[in-house]
Amino acid sequence: MNKIFIFFVHYFLVVSMHCNAQHFSSGDVYLTNYTMMKGQSVIGFVKWRSGEIVSVKIEGEDKGGFRIDKSYRLSVNSSKLKDKKQWYEITLKVSGSLGVVSKQFRIMNDNFIRNKVIAHRGAWKNTGAPENSIAALNHAVRLGCEGSEFDVRMSADSLPVINHDPSVQGVSIAKTSAEELLKLKLANGEPLPTLEDYLKAGMMQSKTKLILEIKPSELGKENSIAATRKIVALVEKLKAQAWVDYISFDYDVCKEVMKLAPYAKVAYLNGDKTPAELASDNFFGLDYHYNVLQKNPSWVQDAKSNKLTINVWTVNEKAMMEELLEKNVDFITTNEPELLLSIVK
Repeated sequence: MNKIFIFFVHYFLVVSMHCNAQHFSSGDVYLTNYTMMKGQSVIGFVKWRSGEIVSVKIEGEDKGGFRIDKSYRLSVNSSKLKDKKQWYEITLKVSGSLGVVSKQFRIMNDNFIRNKVIAHRGAWKNTGAPENSIAALNHAVRLGCEGSEFDVRMSADSLPVINHDPSVQGVSIAKTSAEELLKLKLANGEPLPTLEDYLKAGMMQSKTKLILEIKPSELGKENSIAATRKIVALVEKLKAQAWVDYISFDYDVCKEVMKLAPYAKVAYLNGDKTPAELASDNFFGLDYHYNVLQKNPSWVQDAKSNKLTINVWTVNEKAMMEELLEKNVDFITTNEPELLLSIVK
């Protein structure tokens, strides 16, 4: 009788774990960091948002170059990395309280440029490329910008596309199907970029960060949050975490990104929160118009004291660029990346 009882208990636990495993996404497992700094062995920790980790096993072609300790900290075993690559692919098999999940991760060699120059909607003003086009992104990369900013909205049937305004060529993005939107052409003949195509283009290089702005939806908060979930899921699917930083004017959108992707670097754009408020909500940085910082001159030092990064937009005049560089802000977003590059170089 006891043996039969034990068998059924064991069977129930196995089935229960299997069923539970169907109710969480592999996106629940994440790393606290996706880049390898030269000279630093520790990458970050493996985390499971919905459950408790029991064990982690590294699999995949590049598994020999990495190790996991008892705290589930991922480190580089550099002597066993086969080749010098831009990135390495590993699979982590994570066992825990909810079952077992395997997820692929891309670990980048951190060769990103650090010169403070963020091209606003790509490098378009002096290149002839349309704003927010893949051509403008490619120009920003060729110039050697630290980052290239771009704007994301969602179609009526939930396809994220790249455009600044709520409408493109007189067509409302939020109220129009992807099929109709993708018939539209930019001034250079390029199709209206989808987020997927834009990210794939940006991931063909490893020098310039992709600064992804989630635009608040004209249809309201619910639609904005739905778009945020779709966008973060796509970044995860493409394993683009190392390339992408997030910004938004919508505070709730920013907080949703941090909930979905606790590793993400997220900055707030609207300018109505103090550095202390942002720090208390675990933001990576503030990203404010220069007028906001002129009205609140102490916020630069406050941000530094709260370990927030400081980005200032949209700065196109040389004198203002030089003033902000003198204050040692972290980033400057500009329509004149060529001018700012000439100053920082």
